Amino acid sequence: MEFIMAILAGILFTTGIYNLLQKQLLRIIIGTGLISHGAHLFILTMGELKTGKPPILTEGVENYTDPLPQALILTSIVISFGVTSLLLVLAYRASQVNGTDNMEQLRGNDYE
Repeated sequence: MEFIMAILAGILFTTGIYNLLQKQLLRIIIGTGLISHGAHLFILTMGELKTGKPPILTEGVENYTDPLPQALILTSIVISFGVTSLLLVLAYRASQVNGTDNMEQLRGNDYE
């Protein structure tokens, strides 16, 4: 199962980086979202996937799931939501003011 999750995280990182290298602002924002989801899966995979085990110690439980990766992922989801919201607002404002979302035109280069 960890092998499949690692491959899926790699695919998310690859498509995220591909989208980061595009010229449109919306694709760049989608790329940051894909990279953050890949990081979530990577953290979850490194925390050793254990099914059916409780995340806390209680009486009579010898095997338990480490809750730290889950807490890190939850924090990361909140941060990535805030970053994505900020980027969407900045992209909307930049496209309203400049009339384009093309990064080459926003940099001042007139060629496409």
